Amino acid sequence: MRDFIYLASQSPRRKQLLEQWGVRCELLLPDADEDSEALEAVKPNEPPSRYVQRVTRLKLEAAVDRLKRRALPLAPVLCADTTVAMGRDIMGKPESAAHARRMLAQLSGHKHQVLTAVAVAHKGQVFAALSRSSVEFAEMKPAEIARYVASGEPMGKAGAYAIQGKAALWARQISGSYSGIMGLPAFETAQVLQAAGLRLL
Repeated sequence: MRDFIYLASQSPRRKQLLEQWGVRCELLLPDADEDSEALEAVKPNEPPSRYVQRVTRLKLEAAVDRLKRRALPLAPVLCADTTVAMGRDIMGKPESAAHARRMLAQLSGHKHQVLTAVAVAHKGQVFAALSRSSVEFAEMKPAEIARYVASGEPMGKAGAYAIQGKAALWARQISGSYSGIMGLPAFETAQVLQAAGLRLL
């Protein structure tokens, strides 16, 4: 049987990307009583890169505990977290439609960073990497932002947008990892999985 990993993420995009790369994965999602959102709290004056790596590590630790608690077969566990930042300002997932509109108005006509941290735990070791990309959006009219938010696509997304969706229509320039902006950087993910002993090709 081909090697498999546990994916501790509710993002369908991450699962889709792994399968596209030929990685067999089983979901390892939180129990109902686990407070996953608490792990994403931002500390005062925390730089975006430190934040995204810390949150990924916390999610990974929680997933490894979950694996042990459920007495599942051992396999590498992968976690990832994506954040959008303008300078030191961390832009997480919108809390409401109004919040999503404000975030997109802030991104309109400006360049921002997309940071995705990825980490794998296997046999007591942790392998981690960080992907940094930048995206420049063209000016977005308030009516365009309103229609985009009304589509529902921004909800649950860091920075209130999905680069693989309608938001691509405003992406004037992208530098870095397209898959990283989607939520799972191909190169960095391959590096940590191979370090954990998984054969990809």
